[in-house]
This record gives sequence, C-alpha cells and structure tokens, in this order.
Amino acid sequence: MVTVRAQPKDDGWMCEVRVDLDGAHTIHSVRVSQKDVERWAHGSDRKDVESLVARSFDFLLEREPPNAILASFDLSVIQRYFPEYDSTFANKAT
Repeated sequence: MVTVRAQPKDDGWMCEVRVDLDGAHTIHSVRVSQKDVERWAHGSDRKDVESLVARSFDFLLEREPPNAILASFDLSVIQRYFPEYDSTFANKAT
C-alpha cells in the first residue's frame, strides 16, 4: 500500500510517501515541481499531486522493491532511471 501526503512548497509540492508492502515499510520524500504537475498530473490540486505520486510509486514498485527506491528525490528523476516513465505519464494534447 502506498500512502501520499502532499504539502505546497515554494513553486511545487513536497510529498511524504509511505510504502507498506510485503512486510517492508519505507518512507520517502518526493519533490514535485509545477512543471512536473503540468507534464504528468491530471490537474493541479493536492489530490491530483497525491494521485500522480501514488501512481508513480506503483510504477516504481513494478520495477524494484521498496527499499531500492531513493529516500528523497525529485519526481522528474524517475525518467532518468526508467525512460518509459515519460511516455507512460505524460499528458497528451487532445
């Protein structure tokens, strides 16, 4: 289970993420910039940011165990490790 709590910070959000999976319990800090929100979220309010980060952790957990995920990182760094992240999450122009 992934739980996300987002708080506005400067020009973006700071999210605390708790992962409880198969007996593993980890906590992560994820910075989400306004640019990240515009590119990958389905809106710009707290619930949209929390949903984006939760979906991003689901994406990561399909690829690695919770303890392999960085303790603190910018959301945009995910695409550096997993190039398919951008095409999976990018908002498509309609």
